[in-house]
Amino acid sequence: MTTGTVLTFYSYKGGVGRSFTLANVAVLLARWGFRVLTVDWDLEAPGLHHYFGPKLVEQPERGVVDLAHDFLPDAGTQDAPRDLESYTVRVGVEGGRLDLLAAGRVVSGKLDDSYSKRMQALNWEELYRRGFAAYLERCRAEWTENYDFVLLDSRTGVSDIAGICTAHLPDRLVVVFTANDQNLDDVVDVARRADRARDRLPYDRPRHSVLPILSRLDNRVEYERAERWQRKCAETVAPLFGNWLAQTVPVDLMMRHLTVPYVSYWSFGEQLPVLEEEVPKADQISYALETVASVIAQDFDRTDVLADNRDAYVAAARDRCREFDLDVLVSSARQSKVAAELIQELHLLGVRADRSLSGDPGFLAEATDSAQHLCLVVEGPLNRWQITESERFLRHTLGPEGRHRQLFCLIARGIDRDELPGFVRNLHHLEFTPDVRPVRVARQLHHLLTATGAGPDQEALRAAAAALRALPDTLPYAERFVLVEDTVRGMATALDNGDLALLLDRSADLDFLGRAHGDGAGVPASHALLAVTRALLSRIDRRINAFTE
Repeated sequence: MTTGTVLTFYSYKGGVGRSFTLANVAVLLARWGFRVLTVDWDLEAPGLHHYFGPKLVEQPERGVVDLAHDFLPDAGTQDAPRDLESYTVRVGVEGGRLDLLAAGRVVSGKLDDSYSKRMQALNWEELYRRGFAAYLERCRAEWTENYDFVLLDSRTGVSDIAGICTAHLPDRLVVVFTANDQNLDDVVDVARRADRARDRLPYDRPRHSVLPILSRLDNRVEYERAERWQRKCAETVAPLFGNWLAQTVPVDLMMRHLTVPYVSYWSFGEQLPVLEEEVPKADQISYALETVASVIAQDFDRTDVLADNRDAYVAAARDRCREFDLDVLVSSARQSKVAAELIQELHLLGVRADRSLSGDPGFLAEATDSAQHLCLVVEGPLNRWQITESERFLRHTLGPEGRHRQLFCLIARGIDRDELPGFVRNLHHLEFTPDVRPVRVARQLHHLLTATGAGPDQEALRAAAAALRALPDTLPYAERFVLVEDTVRGMATALDNGDLALLLDRSADLDFLGRAHGDGAGVPASHALLAVTRALLSRIDRRINAFTE
């Protein structure tokens, strides 16, 4: 069973837009169909209830502080509360599920009068001495079972609370910083401190993958200075990309994708621009927030796709949990008899098909995206509506997790294909005869439609790529690297033999071997192992690309 991912949003300094970024990313993930829990662990300056206030179904009656206080009477039992859901409240967002675990009880939009006293009474060192770590582990297990993503809003700086959020609970870190030396000095070191702290905990979790977010960059007025600082930030945080960024993607390019601009309109109060800028333009803040949410939704994977086609990458993340209204949209000239008959035949075969708006002058204004696939019916020169519709579809067509969206082309016999636009000439064509009911071509299209999608082979390849990318540079014992190398070579042999079931098993073994680490610097991987790993990962990536291109 797949479990959820815990991510901590951390900033060394305050005022960098950490809570703003978390709240908007949470809304996006929920709207895309994911189950999301947000936890306000910035107990000294909590604020998530302000961002979600207008959307809260009810006011929070309990929160993180209450979770800690409720542990004390049962200290030592290590059991999570049976009614853990009673600490959360629902945030009204269409799509998936978005819940909030606030810092404490909220009355009329504000934390109640007893909150400060109860928060200050907590002694975290004493709580951990009495078994709070095991208690949190049980809570964490329940959260990751019930949610796809758990987003923790951490206190700034170095503290017991920040340690819980950066070392104990998360699978991944999202570090939010601004373009100044105070932030940059510690943005890289925070991951090292968190990993060292994890080594002292009795839980076997992998090294952190860290997503650095450059926030509040004003590149509209001070363009040249913004460019210099963006380059400086990319150079400083480059080590954070080491264990997850595709090798073909330049760090400075990735940093541009992970930059949330400063927009003065959104700097007042606690706002959720992603609810207002539903189809954002490239210069709007929601455009950048969509990119950040997509990297999280894609599990920090396939960044090569992001570098090549940002819109397709975001669309793939948005569509991972999406159920399309239609299987295929048929695009044709306005008065096409063939298109109407094709749709009838597809309906008989159980395909959800409908006529597109390409013949309607209002198409560009509506710009719907209701179907998984698009089928062009070419009976003569393509009209401008069909071309526009196809180009827009292609900009949002790439399924790195196997959720294929394809453009099909049905072409009438006798059409001069050399006269067609390049993107149509390069498609695989299904030929039909004009004035003959398109029964045969409907069956061909049905076969292609039912043959697309994520198969077990593709899932095995992606699991192998993820395990290889997550392999740490150091392990506590040299003997473990011997096992790792044997496993990697076994994966290569399985790939050579086409045994993708075995490849999936070996990937699980590698994932387990890569997770174990202990105190100390550890033993670095050999150059030979690194070379074998890179070569295998390159082969697997090429195989994956063959599915998606």
